[in-house]
Amino acid sequence: MTDGSNKTEAQQRSGTNGPAIQVTAIEVIAIVVSLIWLIGVALFFLVLPGADDGASQIDSLRFVMTLMAIFLPIAMIWIAAMAARSARVVREESQRLQAAIDGIRQTYLADRNARGAGIEPTVERKLNEIARATQKTETTLATFATSRPTATVAAAPRPAPTSGDDQPSLALGTTAEEISPPISKPDLVRALNFPDTEADEVGFAALRRALKDRTAKQLIQASQDVLTLLSQDGIYMDDLRPDRARPEIWRRFAGGERGKTVAPLGGVRDRSSLALTAGRMREDMIFRDTAHHFLRKYDQMLVAFEQDASDEDIAALAETRTSRAFMLLGRVTGAFD
Repeated sequence: MTDGSNKTEAQQRSGTNGPAIQVTAIEVIAIVVSLIWLIGVALFFLVLPGADDGASQIDSLRFVMTLMAIFLPIAMIWIAAMAARSARVVREESQRLQAAIDGIRQTYLADRNARGAGIEPTVERKLNEIARATQKTETTLATFATSRPTATVAAAPRPAPTSGDDQPSLALGTTAEEISPPISKPDLVRALNFPDTEADEVGFAALRRALKDRTAKQLIQASQDVLTLLSQDGIYMDDLRPDRARPEIWRRFAGGERGKTVAPLGGVRDRSSLALTAGRMREDMIFRDTAHHFLRKYDQMLVAFEQDASDEDIAALAETRTSRAFMLLGRVTGAFD
């Protein structure tokens, strides 16, 4: 339909109702040159003396006019050929440009219609589900069945009723997060990857356990904020395929090394994601502050995580969505330099 309407419009523009043809400087120059040529020919044949009065002069002029008569039409033919070729190139470029513009317009209209119909990208929908689930977790944590280590349960039997003086008491200001056991590395890794679907019970269970740990909770919230902002530009961690870095490189970065030795951590090669993220860092102050906050929290987590983690634990951590966001933002901000 678009091609047909474009052709119809072009035909209407080229019809009788189109703009009148105007004489430009090119036509004026062509007319003047043509008149000069006609005047020169008339002078040669009518005004110049006869053969008896100046035979040698006429021979010289005849030779010049013969050369012009031979080579001037050839030159005009080549000029016309080059002009036609240039016009063809310009016409083809215009067609390609029009096709590209039509494609961009159709993509924009399709995307706008999809958003107007309430269709969300899959990963963005997952992030929204994760956000809603995270908000519900803190208020309804008691309704979920969580698994605790057997030793912890056995070590904390229910005390028998005693008098008020004998009851144990917690230190003033102590919160449940501070007295809870530290999160295990498999649970932290699973939580930093976020649940895949609403039915991912293992992922949500790991996320609930991680939210009980204050340090892990801060990192998860920072990661969720960053992933949500990146999704606004169409950047999703599931689409990235960064180059894998060896566990010893992660250990060197956790130990404070920077420069060429830890550069493989910035293994994200997607140019569009890098360009969009870099532009957002320059133009959006909220995004920039959120990204730097996330990088600090991840760096603090990695320093503590690496101390007693195995190579398999570090390799699993590097595959999470949070780590991919760290690689992307770390390369854009120069954190590995």
